[in-house]
Amino acid sequence: MNTDMTRRIVDAVDAAFDAQIATTRDFIAIPSTRGAEGPCQDMMGDLLRERGYEVDDWQIDLDELEELRGFGPVETDFSRARSVVGTYRPAATAGKSLILQGHCDVVPTGPLDMWETPPFSPVIRDGKMYGRGACDMKSGTIGALYAVDAIKAAGLNPTARIHFQSVIEEESTGVGALSTLQRGYRADACFIPEPTNGKMVRSQVGVIWFRLKVRGHPVHVFEAGSGANAITAAYHLIAALQQLEAKWNERARADRHFKTLTNPINFNPGIIKGGDWASSVPAWCDVDCRIAILPGWSVAEAQAEIRACVAAAARDHRFLSNNPPELEWSGFLSEGYELKDSADAEGAFAKAYGAVYGGTVQDLVFTALTDTRFYGLNYNIPSLCFGASGGAMHGFNEYVELESLRQFTKATALFVAEWCGVEKA
Repeated sequence: MNTDMTRRIVDAVDAAFDAQIATTRDFIAIPSTRGAEGPCQDMMGDLLRERGYEVDDWQIDLDELEELRGFGPVETDFSRARSVVGTYRPAATAGKSLILQGHCDVVPTGPLDMWETPPFSPVIRDGKMYGRGACDMKSGTIGALYAVDAIKAAGLNPTARIHFQSVIEEESTGVGALSTLQRGYRADACFIPEPTNGKMVRSQVGVIWFRLKVRGHPVHVFEAGSGANAITAAYHLIAALQQLEAKWNERARADRHFKTLTNPINFNPGIIKGGDWASSVPAWCDVDCRIAILPGWSVAEAQAEIRACVAAAARDHRFLSNNPPELEWSGFLSEGYELKDSADAEGAFAKAYGAVYGGTVQDLVFTALTDTRFYGLNYNIPSLCFGASGGAMHGFNEYVELESLRQFTKATALFVAEWCGVEKA
């Protein structure tokens, strides 16, 4: 691209930025927690149709995905789960094809009274937009949509096929992205605008979700010694898994990317439920857990280590030794992913980044995961992850920084133009 084209695209982003913010606000205002993503997908379908994309909107069939690499079990009602893909096709192909993907599912808000403003009534304050999903990752999805708009507003058309994908389940299993691959969507590269504080994800962890189901022996609390408390027994297992976390972090010191971090492997007992009565020794306790694994680690081998850890801890417990807990896989069974064999795509992005930010994009070693893994691991599609700055993801008062969002949108537009090629409209 020449300097004039670059300037016109960048100016087009600025000209439409107020509209982009308004659309982002509307998208965030939809409470698209797990199982309730339908209205967001409706909105995305409408936005794509208005822009002339061919829209494919389908209900996900889990039976078609179970044998695919990276599938994780889904435990919720999935009868209304949908993926939406809008496809742009050029009059004549000259550039390289691209997948642009964002997820519209968001995590639960937690207690509403602990937010400064309602999570699904987005507000702008001090240059930031606040709301659940503002950072992770609705602003990035809408930013990518407006990035393609800017190319057309600059009087140019991309000269390669673009699949704009809106998926669900990124926060729990990833099967939304997996469904697009099962549907047959492919491209020469994939770009996912997760919030990365203006850095390129170089390597990211995989994640395993599992549930401990501990059963005790209930008695009246006045004779607690004759019973077995399932909740305290669950804490015994959690302590053992924390030791496994430490062991895996020692192993991580040999990884060429993650050795730079102190504790890249994070174990989290995220949900705990148990007992029925404060004056009864609890008969049951369920603990939902998350633990990370590094790129190159086998999911099956990690599962075996988790099983062995829990079994060993149970053998050392007075009650659990004869009443072992159950272990269920409850969501993510995801490998880690390292960006490699991607020189062409990274070169195109480097030009776009330099034009907007100046200098060279920094690498990010990511202790969370993204959907890029499906495209890179399953089909060797180089998958870039880069996005705006923000904070409080999965927490209270989540926000995205608007100037960062503006810069990200410009860089994304220039990357799309560079990678796909452009011609005068």
